[in-house]
Amino acid sequence: MANRYCLTLDLVDDPALIAEYEKYHEVIWPEIHKSITDYGITHMEIYRFDVRLFMIMETDDTFSFEKKGAADAVNPKVQEWETLMWKYQQAVKGAQKGEKWVLMDKIFQL
Repeated sequence: MANRYCLTLDLVDDPALIAEYEKYHEVIWPEIHKSITDYGITHMEIYRFDVRLFMIMETDDTFSFEKKGAADAVNPKVQEWETLMWKYQQAVKGAQKGEKWVLMDKIFQL
């Protein structure tokens, strides 16, 4: 059974940086792709409106945010990617210190 999570994040309000960020996401590093799929994420999409990003993430039953976070913390390539991406990203209002992507609450379904 698939689980769906929706997360949000803002980008730095600079058109040149936004263009660079999007370029990096045209073809992500293979190590990043592997780090996503190895931990139960089966589908991921990111949408942008202005500086706001919206991620839809579908996972299998093996996924947990805790396991993924622990694996990412000790993966040098993921840390390199995250450090690079932070150049383009900024936390949304209400995010905890150091928190990037913030889990959104579902408030409606049809």
